[in-house]
Amino acid sequence: MNPAPTYKTLNLLAFALLVMLAGNCAAQMPKPDKPHHTADGFRNLDDDERHGFADFLKWRWQRLWQNRPAADSYAFPLAENEPAFLRRNTNKITVTWIGHATLLLQLDGKNILTDPVFSERTSPVQWAGPKRVVPPGLAFKNLPPIDMVVISHDHYDALDKPTIINLYQRERGADTVFFVPLGFKDWFHDLGIRNVVELDWWETHLQNGLTVTAVPVQHWSKRSLFARNKTLWAGWVVRSERFRFFFCGDSGYTPYFKEIGARMGPFDLAAIPIGAYEPRWFMQRHHLDPEEALQVHEDIKAKKSIGIHWGTFILTDEPLDEPPRKLEAARKQRKNPAPDFTVLKHGETLVLD
Repeated sequence: MNPAPTYKTLNLLAFALLVMLAGNCAAQMPKPDKPHHTADGFRNLDDDERHGFADFLKWRWQRLWQNRPAADSYAFPLAENEPAFLRRNTNKITVTWIGHATLLLQLDGKNILTDPVFSERTSPVQWAGPKRVVPPGLAFKNLPPIDMVVISHDHYDALDKPTIINLYQRERGADTVFFVPLGFKDWFHDLGIRNVVELDWWETHLQNGLTVTAVPVQHWSKRSLFARNKTLWAGWVVRSERFRFFFCGDSGYTPYFKEIGARMGPFDLAAIPIGAYEPRWFMQRHHLDPEEALQVHEDIKAKKSIGIHWGTFILTDEPLDEPPRKLEAARKQRKNPAPDFTVLKHGETLVLD
């Protein structure tokens, strides 16, 4: 065995310290009468067992000895999209996968972004941390005016401060509304952003003819050393009179998905994570693997689903191009015909009318 790569370990510890010390979202006072609220934060109801920092270091130490493909070994071709069409479109329902969990949904003339991350790294700093393997499939400058943004949780691959600031500055006159789970409003206010709607699980807000609901998923939150689960995490349901969309954000498998399907389904389109699942001993409670994602598709009664949260950043141990292969294998094992669950190229647009 080769000597322990001390320099890598030091880099790991330095980056972990940066993550723990980075700025935190200030949490709203929880409501003790709700079972997912605690005295000082929030919790999962189905499985609240958590891995501590020692487990994180164990995983990262094990990772040092793995022969994982280098970032430059992957080749994900960008789809050719039509920014001019997306900017002028006001009547067709479309979805564009920009990368990771970032989608542009166009519904009833409204442009909606999910977990927007356009930065080079998912990190509190831009000189360390997971770096993009694929550029955004739709460049920031080519975005149409954004009406709504939904944020699922406070991790750096979902809540990207530079992107949020750039969106606010770009859309200052466009009345962009940011939908967030409980505990985020002060973080946005500190940036000067006031047009924020903060929702608890199962709470609903009507915005410009669209109904937006925060729904429970199984995840966690933390942006600084003493801020674990101080802010809530959520999936999002966006509904119009003719279309229902489910954005999962990040989640492990939970019976909540069947409840979401019973209460709010069926869905015309769902965006479900299929990546960041290895090693299972560390990731299983909070990240779906492709087989579980397919079960979620069925639980929520989705007519069509697309896989997100893969192929953009190297965050976990599975090869970056493995999730689509495992998803397709799981699809073929289901009843005939196989469920309509697919993946898109970075930048690919689907017209859903």
